[in-house]
Amino acid sequence: MRKILQLAGLAAAATLALAAAPAARADANLKCTMTFTMKGWSLFYQTAEGHGTVHCSDGQSMNVKLVAKGGGITAGKYVETGRGDFSKVSSMDELLGSYVKAQAEAGAVNSAQAQAMTKGEVSLALSAKGQGWELGIAFGELKIER
Repeated sequence: MRKILQLAGLAAAATLALAAAPAARADANLKCTMTFTMKGWSLFYQTAEGHGTVHCSDGQSMNVKLVAKGGGITAGKYVETGRGDFSKVSSMDELLGSYVKAQAEAGAVNSAQAQAMTKGEVSLALSAKGQGWELGIAFGELKIER
């Protein structure tokens, strides 16, 4: 029950962060999602790499490379698979670049997390399930590249 409440709190924080993000441009009508897998570790400094696929409402898709780095009070090793929902954009190219993140997480063996990120006018809400162990608070950046 406690874990469910923690996940609900993380999801609520991600929703609030997206609501506070800058308003979408009038010409932004493309809705995109991303599925991904990442592997990483942390011991005061967090690093992870992975890959994903972005799918958009106009039928386009692109494979992407993901690199996450940050610092904070963290310790752990993990593998995550998840989904990301982007705010509406005019073009898939707007999804590429560096997103700023802030997260809180806790888990052992099987864990879950949610986080909100932003890159200027583009926002990204991530949810993931993982295996491994991890505990901490981290701040950092997620780069999405071709």
